[in-house]
Amino acid sequence: MGQKRVLSGVQPTGSLHLGNYLGALRTWVSEQYEYENYFFIADLHAITVPHDPKVLAENTYTLAALYLACGLDINHTTIFVQSQISAHAELAWLFNCITPLNWLQRMIQFKEKAIKQGEDVSIGLLDYPVLQAADILLYQADLVPVGEDQKQHLELTRDIAARFNFQFGKPKAPVLKIPEPLIRPEGARVMSLTDGTKKMSKSDPSEQSRINLLDTPENIKKKIKRCKTDLKRGLTFDDPERPECQNLLTLYMLLSGQSKSAVAAECAEMGWGQFKPLLTETTIEALRPIQEKYRDLTEDRSYIKAILQQGREQAEGVAQQTLQAAKDALGFARE
Repeated sequence: MGQKRVLSGVQPTGSLHLGNYLGALRTWVSEQYEYENYFFIADLHAITVPHDPKVLAENTYTLAALYLACGLDINHTTIFVQSQISAHAELAWLFNCITPLNWLQRMIQFKEKAIKQGEDVSIGLLDYPVLQAADILLYQADLVPVGEDQKQHLELTRDIAARFNFQFGKPKAPVLKIPEPLIRPEGARVMSLTDGTKKMSKSDPSEQSRINLLDTPENIKKKIKRCKTDLKRGLTFDDPERPECQNLLTLYMLLSGQSKSAVAAECAEMGWGQFKPLLTETTIEALRPIQEKYRDLTEDRSYIKAILQQGREQAEGVAQQTLQAAKDALGFARE
């Protein structure tokens, strides 16, 4: 049997931060040689909320460069731009026609974002889990790396695939492969620096809430110095009354590469004045090679474009094959 296929994507909005890196990208990189990988830039998802057309393309190239700077190897990974493969939108429409509306209305992230947008909420925001299902199922992915907050979306993808196969497939020859989640136990949810109960997010209006992968050492120092803590001395994991302590210790553990028990022993008697400089230096050193490689890659935009074109060609063949199988199952006439 060949390698299992893994697929995931990130929206080109805002700046990639430690939550994106520790919760997703670092896992992609560390496990990429075990799988056949398809990692895309989800620019169609980026327009489901108000966006600036002037920076969408630039953010797309920046994200592609960060994929590579973080360590994705194009000899083992296909990197491509979602909007450049029309099969994503076409399969999403086919899925729209078999997906019950109430499946989408119960999605937690839609409810949360709809409250923020009020009457301006778009159909795209309601419907983007269907597009996400098309993204995954187009490539017949075996595994999808997801954080805890995305498990509901993957369950919807599985439901759509099962419904499609039941209604239009054959018992022993399903049209669509039903994917499984690939979840890393530690670091799947990196929390905000300003509120340890909320996920670190690109959409948070406060820059202080996150450490971006391209933040300067000075900015990293300022953000960690000002991050929310508590008045207790001695730092411990797993105290429900100290969410910020849990988050910062977890960041240190992940960035330093130490075990949880080693970090717990090292920091048990520390105060914040001693711990914050330690976390600062560890963060700066962990991000230094990524930032250096990013600067080298972005000196030549043509290289990034060539990588994306190569990825588009590789992904297009797989996507079109699945799309045609879905259209055949639905009964569309071939040309």
